[in-house]
Amino acid sequence: MSRKELKKSGLKVLKKHYIIFILLCLIAAFLGSEFSNSISITKLEKQILPKDSQVVNNAKADIQNKAVDTVEKNTGINVNKEAKSIKKEKKKYSNKILATKRGVFATLVNTVDSGSLYLTIVMAAKSMIGTSQASVIISIIISLIIFAFYWFFFVNVYKVLLRRLFLEGRVYDKVAIKDLLFLLRVKKWFKATRTMARVVLYEFLWGFTIVGGIIKRYSYFLVSYIVAENPDINGKDAIKLSSDMMYGHKLECFILDVSFIGWELLSMFTLGLSNLFFTDAYKVAVFSEYYVRVRKEAIDKNIKNTDLLCDKYLYEKADNKLLEDTYYKSLDSITYTKYKPKNIKERIEDIFGINLSSKEKEGEYEKNRINELLVKSIDNEVKAKSYPTKLYIIKGKEKRHRFEVVNYLRHYNIPSLILIFFIFAFVGWMWEVALHLLNDGVFVNRGIMHGPWLPIYGTGGVLVLIILNKFRDKPLLEFISIIIVCGIVEYFTSYYLEIAHNGEKWWDYSGYFLNLNGRICAEGLLVFGLGGMAAVYAIAPALDNLIKRINTKLVITISIILVTAFTIDNIYSSKHPNMGDGITHYKSSYIEYKNVV
Repeated sequence: MSRKELKKSGLKVLKKHYIIFILLCLIAAFLGSEFSNSISITKLEKQILPKDSQVVNNAKADIQNKAVDTVEKNTGINVNKEAKSIKKEKKKYSNKILATKRGVFATLVNTVDSGSLYLTIVMAAKSMIGTSQASVIISIIISLIIFAFYWFFFVNVYKVLLRRLFLEGRVYDKVAIKDLLFLLRVKKWFKATRTMARVVLYEFLWGFTIVGGIIKRYSYFLVSYIVAENPDINGKDAIKLSSDMMYGHKLECFILDVSFIGWELLSMFTLGLSNLFFTDAYKVAVFSEYYVRVRKEAIDKNIKNTDLLCDKYLYEKADNKLLEDTYYKSLDSITYTKYKPKNIKERIEDIFGINLSSKEKEGEYEKNRINELLVKSIDNEVKAKSYPTKLYIIKGKEKRHRFEVVNYLRHYNIPSLILIFFIFAFVGWMWEVALHLLNDGVFVNRGIMHGPWLPIYGTGGVLVLIILNKFRDKPLLEFISIIIVCGIVEYFTSYYLEIAHNGEKWWDYSGYFLNLNGRICAEGLLVFGLGGMAAVYAIAPALDNLIKRINTKLVITISIILVTAFTIDNIYSSKHPNMGDGITHYKSSYIEYKNVV
C-alpha cells in the first residue's frame, strides 16, 4: 500500500468510529500518555502588553525603592547588605548534597510536570515540617513515587490499550469502551507495563547517541501494536520482533511520519483544535493500517517469532457457525424480559432511577437488567459486530462477570443517594484541597462552607445519577449529557454565589480556553465529563453495593446526622461564608518558593 492508500484506509476507519476514537485520544492527552500538546491550548493565560508590562515593572520598582528607604530610615538596617548576605546563604545552600538545581538527578526530579510538581510538593512539605532540608528529602521521595506509579501503571500502558481498540475498529462495526480493561480481563496488565517500560529504557539509553535514538525509535515503533495483539509476549521478544519487522521499513515509516507535517502546521493556526478533533486519531488510524501491512509481510517472510502474532480475529471476522457454536451455551443460559413500568411508582423509578420498591423486587429488576445487558453484549459478538472475546487465545476471567459485581443499570434508594451525595462532596473537597496544597504548598479549607464538603460535587454527582438514568445504556450520550448537566450546575452555582455575596468569586476561569464569563470552561467540563462517567459506571454502583451491606437503620441514622450537620453549616455559612487566601483570593506560592530557596 502506498502512503495515499494507507491514509485513505485510516480515514475510512476513523469515520466509522469517529467519536469513540477522538474520545480515546483525548483521554490519552489528559493522562499524558500521548498528544499532550493538543490540550495545551486549554489554558490560554492572560497576557499583559509589553507597554503595560513596562508600566507595571516601573511601578513595582518605585514601590520597592520607597519600601527600602522606609525600612532603612525606621530600623537602621542596610537592606542591600542584608540582601547580599541572603544571596550568599542561598549559594551556600545550593552547593549542599541535597541541592536541586544541577545534576542528572535534579534534572530527573524537575522534569516531572516541568518541575512544578516537585517544587509545589516541597512547598507543601515545608509548610507542614518547617525546615527546607527535610522538606526537600520528603518531596523528592513522594514526587518520584507518585510519578513512577502513575507513569508505570497508567501512562505507559495506555498506548497499548489505545492501539488495541483502533485495531478492533478496523474490522468491526462496534468498539466497546469496556475493552479498555482488556489487559485486566486477560490478567496481563503488569506484563504489558513491564514490556513498555523496557522500550522506554532502551530508547533512553540509545538517546545518548543522537542518530541511534532516532533509528531505534522506529525500530521499536511496532511494540505497542504487538503487545496490543499479544500482551503475553516476553518483553525482549516483543522488542526483537519489532526490530526484525521494521528492518528495511524504518525510513519508510519516518517518511510516513513526516508526511503529517501539514496537519501539524494547521494545528498551529487552529490553536491545536485540529489535532484534538482529527489529526491525533487520524495518525493512529493510519499507523494501525501500516502495522497490519508490515505484519502481513513479516508473516509471509516467516520472520522469527511471528507465530506470536496469533490474534487471528483481530484482522478478520470469525465464521458464523463458529460464533454460534461458541456462544450458544452463553445465550441459552441467560434469560430476561423487557422491563415495562406498570404504575406511577414504577414510572418514577424507571425515569429517575430511584428505588421506591422492596429489596426483593429491586433485586429482580437488577438481575433482569444485568441479563439484558449481557445478551446485548454477547449478541454483538455473535453477529460479528464486535470482537469475539471468547475466541481470544488468552482466556479471560469468566467465573464472575463484571456486570454482576458493578451493575450500573440499577435504582438507588434515598438513604443510599444521601450517603453518595456526601461521599462525592467530601471527595470533591479532598480533591480541591489537594490541588491547592500542590499548587501553593498550603492547606486551605476550600469552598464556601466550613465543613469538609463541597456540595457542588455531591449535587452534580446525584443529579447525573437521577436525571440521566435513561441514558446509562448509551455511554456516548451519557458523556455528552454529563458535560451539559455539570456545566449548568457549575455556571448557576457561580452566578448565585456572586449575587448572594456582593460579587465575591469562589472560582474564576477567566483566561482559560473556551470559558463562559469565567464561570465554566472547556477543560473543567471535560474533566467533569470523564469523572462523571467513572461515577456512573463504576464508583456509584460500587458505593451502593457497600452501603447495602450496612444495616439499614444504621445507614438512616448516619444520613440524618450528616443532613443535620450539613444544614447547620449551610445556615451558618450563608451569613458567615468561608473566605480568604486560597478560597476567594488566590495567590501562588511558586514564585515565593523560587525566590526564597
